[in-house]
Amino acid sequence: MPRIVKLKQIESYLQDVEGFEKPKILLEQYTTPPHIAACMLQTIHSTYDDIEDKSIADLGCGCGILSIGCSQLGSGYCVGFDVDEDALAVCRQNILSNELDNIDLVQCDITQLNLQQTAGFHKSFHTVIMNPPFGTKRNQGLDMIFLKTGLALATDAVYSLHKSSTREFIKKKAAEWQVNLEIVAQLRFNIENTFKCHKKKSVDIDVDFLRLSFQSNSQT
Repeated sequence: MPRIVKLKQIESYLQDVEGFEKPKILLEQYTTPPHIAACMLQTIHSTYDDIEDKSIADLGCGCGILSIGCSQLGSGYCVGFDVDEDALAVCRQNILSNELDNIDLVQCDITQLNLQQTAGFHKSFHTVIMNPPFGTKRNQGLDMIFLKTGLALATDAVYSLHKSSTREFIKKKAAEWQVNLEIVAQLRFNIENTFKCHKKKSVDIDVDFLRLSFQSNSQT
């Protein structure tokens, strides 16, 4: 059984994690709010026991809030993957500030990871966790590429956030991929006014917190 950690305790770990210095709209760089990250991690840890002493991959790790949270909860090893060197520089500083020694970072394009580097990372992690780009407008379908890649890297489960409006589509894809899909929770993701195209001070988006796991006769 995993050690008991309260939600407020996890959130307090994450409050001081620095966000993007200059977020890039083309990469949909929105910082995961500490409360959302804490809710995800506390559930993964306490309900499913998929963090403590486990190997973790964080796809599109950004500034590292999920990787750092996993490390604080006792992950055995964590690798953060991101395409953006500026985000990884902030992530690296956050890791140093928290004096963590079990997180490595890899700069790569997640859309190419499953194609070019499968030999190195295929089924290398117990758990994959991510808050991928929502895959709208410029990046249509990118969220599903992240999800498919996560399934290629994980042996046990993939945890991810997706817009609730895509729920039925993801259900169909999960059936096609022959994996189990669980809607763990529906959350309100607050996006602050970050880019010039944003007209409102902030916007709340309904998102599904998903867990995908493998059927006994299937390893995607």
